[in-house]
Amino acid sequence: MVMLGGSSNVQSKWKRKSAVTLALTVLTSSQAILIVWSKRAGKYEYSVTTANFLVEALKCALSLAALARIWRNEGVTEDNRLSTTVDEVNVYPIPAALYLIKNLLQYYIFAYVDAPGYQILKNLNIISTGVLYRIILKKQLSEIQWAAFVLLCAGCTTAQLNTNSDQVLQTPFQGWLMAIVMALLSGFAGVYTEAIIKKRPSRNINVQNFWLYVFGMAFNAIAILVQDFDAVMNKGFFHGYSLVTVLMILNHALSGIAVSMVMKYADNIVKVYSTSVAMLLTAVLSVFLFGFRLSLAFFLGSTVVSVAIYLHSIGKLQR
Repeated sequence: MVMLGGSSNVQSKWKRKSAVTLALTVLTSSQAILIVWSKRAGKYEYSVTTANFLVEALKCALSLAALARIWRNEGVTEDNRLSTTVDEVNVYPIPAALYLIKNLLQYYIFAYVDAPGYQILKNLNIISTGVLYRIILKKQLSEIQWAAFVLLCAGCTTAQLNTNSDQVLQTPFQGWLMAIVMALLSGFAGVYTEAIIKKRPSRNINVQNFWLYVFGMAFNAIAILVQDFDAVMNKGFFHGYSLVTVLMILNHALSGIAVSMVMKYADNIVKVYSTSVAMLLTAVLSVFLFGFRLSLAFFLGSTVVSVAIYLHSIGKLQR
């Protein structure tokens, strides 16, 4: 009976992990498409800072709703109560600030890249995440994983080759620079957040999410005051919003929840893998939605990236 119970528990964890990772993959693949779709005549008619604020507010509300259900079914315990200490919450402003900058950059990078190109360049997160894993969490990386990093860089570059122009790469220097900065911010924030969440594994994930999102809301409110105060005061908080904008906000919020669930029940590398698989789904969807042309360079680059991701996972298992 003990063995059966243990087997059932393992199977339950595997199903939960698979479901969360699949959800994150689907949400991530549609994320870039919704951002591009939310533009009108190539510009955002809404304030991106207000959209980011609503994403954090919605994630905070979803965490509270999940907690309310837990309190109703299980009661309030030491691990699921919202009351906390300064020492527990004073670590959340750092990842919240990093995510703010990274989330704002992801809107502006589309001035230089298309949706499939964005998903390709997002795979640079694997390198930043792996290196920061080594530095912050003191986790060893195998030789296969380091080799996978080199392949990943080659794959990302190959996918961006432009064979129909004198310009070597489709993405200009500004796009590459923003992609690298986003990868560093995302990698550091992801690894740092995972370290926080797993420092107290018994703590309910929704409580940890709540405090992270509260600081996220605070930083985004400051961003609104600094960047879009006049536009919000003159045109209104929701100026320029459309159905696509609302779907994009919902997508970002659910993606954030799924990421935190992956960090709690798997690890940050799983998050990067699901993001990488989304690269292929985004390219296929962009063919039908935006007339994206799948070039040989993009196909070869995507293949190399996929092989790099596979080698990275094999290297992790053989460490």
